[in-house]
Amino acid sequence: MIVITENAARRLVDPSDAIDAVEFAFKEVARHQVLNFPIVRERLVPSPDVYGIKSGVATGANILGLKIGGYWNSNIARKLTNHQSTTVLSDPATGRPIALVASNYLTGLRTAAACALAIKHLARADATILGLIGTGAQSLFHLELACMARPFKHVFFNSLHPEHAADLLAWCVHMNIDAKFDNAETVARNADVLITLTPSKTPIVKHDWIRPGTHICAMGADTAGKQELEIAIMAGARVYVDDWKQASTIGESQSAVRAGLLDEASIAGSLCNVVAGSLLGRQTRQEVTVFDSTGMAIQDLAIAHRAYETARHEPSEGVYVIDLLG
Repeated sequence: MIVITENAARRLVDPSDAIDAVEFAFKEVARHQVLNFPIVRERLVPSPDVYGIKSGVATGANILGLKIGGYWNSNIARKLTNHQSTTVLSDPATGRPIALVASNYLTGLRTAAACALAIKHLARADATILGLIGTGAQSLFHLELACMARPFKHVFFNSLHPEHAADLLAWCVHMNIDAKFDNAETVARNADVLITLTPSKTPIVKHDWIRPGTHICAMGADTAGKQELEIAIMAGARVYVDDWKQASTIGESQSAVRAGLLDEASIAGSLCNVVAGSLLGRQTRQEVTVFDSTGMAIQDLAIAHRAYETARHEPSEGVYVIDLLG
């Protein structure tokens, strides 16, 4: 079995690799070659921390495995990232584990890669202003990969903790992109593409703030009870999901579903099908599109498998081979 550390994962998988891996995963879902097994995502009562398991199999690609991890609210005080993830890959033919992959970095990359693919296929071609609400650990990933999907010239940020965003501003300066902090309303009203990336349980973005033609990547809601957008946005937009069962129960769609304003028949469909070319994306310049991202197991497995395959052929510091039967 190959063990891949966090530092090794950073060297083995770059942003372009991540987009390729997630694009492959989406196409395999569209081809019905993937089973994403039911998610386990539960609070570690009485603490507010959340633990989860995502698992699945891509039969045609010989990818099988699971990712374990979650969100530990007090980790920053411990000088650790709040998000913690590890992926285990198994040989589909025998069930033997073949890789243990540290996945904090890879989770950030695969989440941002899905958002970038949504921007590529759903945002207006002339989108130049990016809005980002939330400046946590995953925000820099989203900023970098979003700018790979569209040549944004201006970025508006909003956060409860703007002091956490020094890296975002430095990156924008390096890339010669105009950037500024402002309140959530100003960020949303100015954005051609809006990314929401918070753990909020109450709506942050109001329906009246969204201009016609805006594309929204709703990335924060991945647990029952979370919500970043007013229900009216979801009810009036052309909504795409990664997986409807997940989106309707733990994603941004859950609140609109409970209110009876959204169901599977009323959404546009899966982004996987758009990426695969079997479903149309944006139809008009004026429509508002939303990508409700909950994160599928196959995304985690595909990007971990990319790291594993590279490590097999390109020995690297931080990659270890162990014999579990030894």
